[in-house]
Amino acid sequence: MTAELPAGPLAGVRVIELAGIGPGPFAAMMLADLGADVIRVDRATEVDVSAFGTPHPDLLNRGRRSIGVDLKSAGGREVVLALAGGADALIEGFRPGVTERLGVGPTDCHAVNPQLVYGRMTGWGQDGPSAPYAGHDIDYLALTGALHGIGRAGQPPVPPMNLLGDFGGGGMMLALGVVSALYAVRAGAAGQVVDAAIVDGVAVLSTQIHALRQLGMWQDPRGVNLLDGGAPFYNTYECADGRYIAVGALEPRFYDELVRRTGFPLPPDEAPDRTDPANWPALRAAWARLFRTRSRDEWAALLTASDACVAPVLDWREAPEHPHLAARDTFVVRDGVVQPAPAPRFSGTPTSVRRPPPWPGEHTDELLAEAGYHPDRVADLRAAGAVR
Repeated sequence: MTAELPAGPLAGVRVIELAGIGPGPFAAMMLADLGADVIRVDRATEVDVSAFGTPHPDLLNRGRRSIGVDLKSAGGREVVLALAGGADALIEGFRPGVTERLGVGPTDCHAVNPQLVYGRMTGWGQDGPSAPYAGHDIDYLALTGALHGIGRAGQPPVPPMNLLGDFGGGGMMLALGVVSALYAVRAGAAGQVVDAAIVDGVAVLSTQIHALRQLGMWQDPRGVNLLDGGAPFYNTYECADGRYIAVGALEPRFYDELVRRTGFPLPPDEAPDRTDPANWPALRAAWARLFRTRSRDEWAALLTASDACVAPVLDWREAPEHPHLAARDTFVVRDGVVQPAPAPRFSGTPTSVRRPPPWPGEHTDELLAEAGYHPDRVADLRAAGAVR
């Protein structure tokens, strides 16, 4: 007998996800990881029944079931509204006004379910001069000032992949917004719209930098500050084997530990006062020369089991194998695929990867039956191309 997988803190919550890319699916993944029953509404044109039962590679879609729907058809609209009528939340990532034109916007959905939380994921937000236009993570970071602050001194800004905008400022904020609105509904409030804009989320994430500027502790040029690579004791260094070590010895006692363990500096280098930014270039050069004398793993063996605040810079393949991450099961294997485990962790309602990523339309009949559709009506919808 197969043991039941942990339910998670959102067990009993049903979420409808209108399929999109990037931050919307990430928010849906987070909710599914936390135990919600997430139904992904995929485009009917993407359904390939020959793929059913085989692993789908898109880990961002894990944990849910999929139904193939033509949102532009009357029958497809009917199906989405029927699903919304039995759900707690719906999330979508179209441009503003698209779901309204499809007949599945907030007003349409609240007409069938006044308590529905309607989550909207965009880059620019639902209003404002840029709202109608396309954009990507790098554009939203640029507008908020965050991109300006990422990079080396005297060099162009560096895109931090799409982790900061799409996933940190976007999908994570949408998931938090949906859960917060669900809490309000459980307390007696009506359903509402959650407008999650990446520009808003990234701006919130940068609050500390704005605070440091007000305190006179942050300069606007990039690469010259305490946390942006300007400080030699908060930086990365190349090692003898061409790999890198990350140093985060901010506090004096941690820096002292780093100095003690490494024997810094090498002759004839000196160890100038680290609190004076004028000394940082010389100090950085001295540390760089020292770290080039050993391999990354040699430094890691010497420094990581201490308060020196040093870690090896691992690649994507190495990370799951690191002893600390392995001990915590930070990565898990599901259906033979190594992937990040759900986070955060809960002592009483533990989470799990409960389902592999579905193929579009893999659960259409199952979900329509759960929504109360008679097999004859399902056959009619299939014949009309409204579902697949």
